[in-house]
Amino acid sequence: MASLFTNPAIIPVSQLTSTNPTRFLLYYNGTTATKAPSIRSTKSSTPFTTIFCSATRRPEYIPNRIPDPHYVRVFDTTLRDGEQSPGASMTSKEKLDVARQLAKLGVDIIEAGFPAASKDDLEAVRMIAKEVGNEVDENGYVPVICGLARCNKKDIDASWEAVKHAKRPRIHTFIATSEIHMKHKLKKTKEEVIETARSMVSYARSLGCNDVEFSPEDAGRSDREFLYQILGEVIKAGATTLNIPDTVGYNMPNEFGQLIADIKANTKGIENVIISTHCQNDLGLSTANTLAGACAGARQVEVTVNGIGERAGNAALEEVVMALKCRGDQVLGGLYTGINTKQIIMSSKMVEEFSGLHVQPHKAIVGENAFAHESGIHQVGYSMECLNIKIHMKLYLLKILVSIDLMSLALSLESSGTSFQIDTGSNDDSINSSALLPLQLGYDIDSKDLDDLFWRFKAVAEKKKNITDDDVMALVSDVVFQPQVVWKLGDVQVTCGTLGLPMATVRLIDANGEEHIACANGTGPIDSAYKAVLLIVKVDVTLLEYSMNAVTEGIDALATTRVLIRGENNHISTRSSGQSGEILHRTFSGTGAGVDIVVSSVRAFVNALNKMLGFNNQAGAKSNTRNSRVSP
Repeated sequence: MASLFTNPAIIPVSQLTSTNPTRFLLYYNGTTATKAPSIRSTKSSTPFTTIFCSATRRPEYIPNRIPDPHYVRVFDTTLRDGEQSPGASMTSKEKLDVARQLAKLGVDIIEAGFPAASKDDLEAVRMIAKEVGNEVDENGYVPVICGLARCNKKDIDASWEAVKHAKRPRIHTFIATSEIHMKHKLKKTKEEVIETARSMVSYARSLGCNDVEFSPEDAGRSDREFLYQILGEVIKAGATTLNIPDTVGYNMPNEFGQLIADIKANTKGIENVIISTHCQNDLGLSTANTLAGACAGARQVEVTVNGIGERAGNAALEEVVMALKCRGDQVLGGLYTGINTKQIIMSSKMVEEFSGLHVQPHKAIVGENAFAHESGIHQVGYSMECLNIKIHMKLYLLKILVSIDLMSLALSLESSGTSFQIDTGSNDDSINSSALLPLQLGYDIDSKDLDDLFWRFKAVAEKKKNITDDDVMALVSDVVFQPQVVWKLGDVQVTCGTLGLPMATVRLIDANGEEHIACANGTGPIDSAYKAVLLIVKVDVTLLEYSMNAVTEGIDALATTRVLIRGENNHISTRSSGQSGEILHRTFSGTGAGVDIVVSSVRAFVNALNKMLGFNNQAGAKSNTRNSRVSP
């Protein structure tokens, strides 16, 4: 990729400052709730270096031009392409929450959905456009809200109806351009495809939308000369951004970089638009291809949080952004983004919880093991002032800030009547919660949730001697990242073992505050408890997945449970974007945390049911079957 750089004379702006970051632990001193938990610190076993980067001002937003040639726009498609991941589903409220978090993250464009797919999708995109698309910060930043549309008037009308309420609306339309797609899927000639693309871009502009993105689907396998021709025509029709997708994840980095370079060199009018990339991860090369495209001249990158998406997923936002942040000055031509990296971990956690798609431990940037090092050679490497230290220190900084922020959240519970003490291992006794609060990373916790979190924390503190930041994170997730309450768990009691038939008694509280109690037998405590819950809720579901993990080590570890369910009589269904048009029943995930594994399991099950019931209530009695799920 180095051969693609246009400006080899790069002056780094980052400076290194050696520090020893502190990891905070909560210790519960005593056996009763009257004793006050305190916070102590444990020095990291590895010396870490924090890199402080000079603040960068985001260039003025102009649809078809970027004033700073080194700035790369981040186009997030988590809510559109990301939600097409098998097993992923979000309610409209969850989509709105994710969109708000993406705005805090600082993405330039939010592709909020595919409005023509269903009335529910249109309403979700419209809600995001109205609320998130009009929240302008003190620096004038507000994200562009984008809706996807195939090259037909019905799709484009639906997209415009949804996004027109935003301060900066965008329509993203696409049509296939590879020989195999045109022949077998579209059944159109090249001339017909060009005319359709040109006329539909022109139609989108005629509606009053001055920001129109066009994608030649499967560009990575399309004929070059045909690409230059169709792209030139949509530029003349008014396109402001040309997105070049490697739709099937087929290209190698050198191929994709060359594709972008060739389009830049051979497309008439290309100087009047922004070139974008959209890389799928089928061969595990989406991040590499995206960076190659950026180095070759693309100034917009289409990504998703955690890399979620159809099949093997998309280029991961966190990987692309941190690669540019860590190596942008040295080897990536000075490219940079406007992303607030302190919000990456929070965004990852939110998308993980809402989508139900777990992040694998070894996932770059956001995985649990991304900061774990055990072998001696790596320990030695960390103590050296070398290139590796620069990368990993920036990444570690992200997690340290989250840990500190979560601890500050616990400290802020002082207002609820519990006193906390901080022991940082230093001689400075003046440190208090207010010193840490400015590091908060965006947990929007209202007074009710804060009260629930306090009592959950206090209950855990009564049962566990040491409460770590990971425990607090699990509790926060269990309170903040949950669906609208239809049913709330009151109590659960089980009897099980080798001497009798397992039995569970469950008390649930409905939205009106009324209590419902049921008992059931099953093959074990979890089966019995789930059957009791279903006797109350009165729905038929199939449990597709059940998993449990210990948050920390030790026999008193907090347990987190995840379940995936499917409603047997659920009228909501989706169509895959593949050639087969397979009908896929919507699934719903739920998570729960607790010291008691049965309680944790029931919480997860009830939360999954709440998500399903909330979605059905939102849809009403109407069938909102999606027409198709599409991906440029």
